[in-house]
Amino acid sequence: MELDIRKFFRACNPANTLVYNNEEERRYYIDFSSVRGSDIIRTLENHITFDPKSGQPTCQLFTGHIGCGKSTELMKLQENLERQDFHVVYFKYSEDLLEVKDLEITDILLAITRQVSENLETIGIKLKPNYFIDLFQQLVDFLQTDIDFSYKKEFSLPLGLGKIIAKTKNDPNLRSRLRQYLEPRSNQIIKAINEEVLGKATEKLKEQGKQGLVVIVDNLDRMDNRPKFKDCTQPQYIFVENGEKLRQLNCHVVYTIPFVLRFSPEIQVLNNRLGGGIDAIKSLPMIPVKNRDGSKCEEGLAMLQDMVLARAFPEIEPQQRVNLIPQVFESSETLERLCLISGGHVRTLLSIVHRCIPEEDPPISQACLERVIRSHCNSFLGITDEQWEVLYRISQEKSIGGKEDCSNLLRILWVFEYPDPQGEPWFDINPVLKESKKFKSFES
Repeated sequence: MELDIRKFFRACNPANTLVYNNEEERRYYIDFSSVRGSDIIRTLENHITFDPKSGQPTCQLFTGHIGCGKSTELMKLQENLERQDFHVVYFKYSEDLLEVKDLEITDILLAITRQVSENLETIGIKLKPNYFIDLFQQLVDFLQTDIDFSYKKEFSLPLGLGKIIAKTKNDPNLRSRLRQYLEPRSNQIIKAINEEVLGKATEKLKEQGKQGLVVIVDNLDRMDNRPKFKDCTQPQYIFVENGEKLRQLNCHVVYTIPFVLRFSPEIQVLNNRLGGGIDAIKSLPMIPVKNRDGSKCEEGLAMLQDMVLARAFPEIEPQQRVNLIPQVFESSETLERLCLISGGHVRTLLSIVHRCIPEEDPPISQACLERVIRSHCNSFLGITDEQWEVLYRISQEKSIGGKEDCSNLLRILWVFEYPDPQGEPWFDINPVLKESKKFKSFES
């Protein structure tokens, strides 16, 4: 079979999330759960499905490195739940909703309300919650704006919320006044959401034979780690200080949370307030390309190689793709080098391939790959001598215990977390950093 270069190039675009519930794109999907230590998506799914008759809502937290494949896995969770007759509302919290860099609790609550009500209207379920009809009119009076909510007979909750978001999105002063009005009323808003939106929605969905309602809120992990108040960052303010409010929603909810929170001193507070127990945060680690002792992880490497080849030949059975390596890479060693340098970070791996293809038609040569790797290495500028010392110690000890700013190093992808067969995670620095002269100077 001949390689379609343009199709391969598009399939490797790191900016595109693999949409699991798209039949064509699903052919690119590789299940890495066996090398990641556990099937995290199955765990999330089981928490929701094991006791649907109790009617008890669940709240779960999901995190991991940016670009490691969380969104694709959450779409897989969505499809698995829908097969079991749950109604799932999955959405990415992005700036078309509200500014993700500066959030308040009511922002998230209203975004969920808008997405759920909008989704339900597509299947003929229209909600007319009296609380929000009155709230919108109060907001017009308080904000002194020209938002038109005078259509009670044709009231649309998502349309009303959309008008508020559109009006305040690009006006910081108006947005500040909106929050000033809403935040003290957050408990009443939650009560109204539960009784007039989520509760009513669940009743109508069960009349249609559904097991329940699940909301998956993606992209909250992209929240900036900026200070919100003194000694309190934005993620801490939302998820630690106010996490109980996010947990009170009357449906099953899965939130993505910033990776830095997993290493916060307040991790147990977060577990109890938002997760409801020990080890409530489920983390998606990197795909291991090496073991803790430095030896190659053959299973992880084989899966990553198959992931690349699946983008090139999705129609071919996995066991046959290896025979087509010469069409894509100069040698199997070139493909292995690509996977090793990625450190098991999916987006990095795809980015390197995506950079190589325009430079020369496949098969991609070793020389081309090395040029792209050097360019990628040169992008890691501004690392101080003190940071290099910390990075070198992490590379030797495979641990981040006691290291300053370790959570920040993980956030900016200088350090990766890997699973261990015994369940104890270990850490290593981004393999690209080991290519630098500065790092090699520590080894000499």
